[in-house]
Amino acid sequence: MAALIGAVRKMAAYAGAEKIYVETVLKAVGIAYISEFIANIARDAGQNALAAKMEIAGKIIIMTLILPILAMLIETVIAMLPGR
Repeated sequence: MAALIGAVRKMAAYAGAEKIYVETVLKAVGIAYISEFIANIARDAGQNALAAKMEIAGKIIIMTLILPILAMLIETVIAMLPGR
């Protein structure tokens, strides 16, 4: 796993991406895998309602995590619009 994360960071460095974006993407992917894993465990235990709630919780956490980046993206797009 460390080699995979290192490779992603190296590719991001070659592309000139800022570290905060790469770290946020890696965190979001980690949260997605963990929430899916927990949901699958709950489904295996026959707790389908709990599994659905775990998936929703993972999505909410990811949205909260990427909210600052989304705000910066929207601000950048608005700044590029003519007449602004």
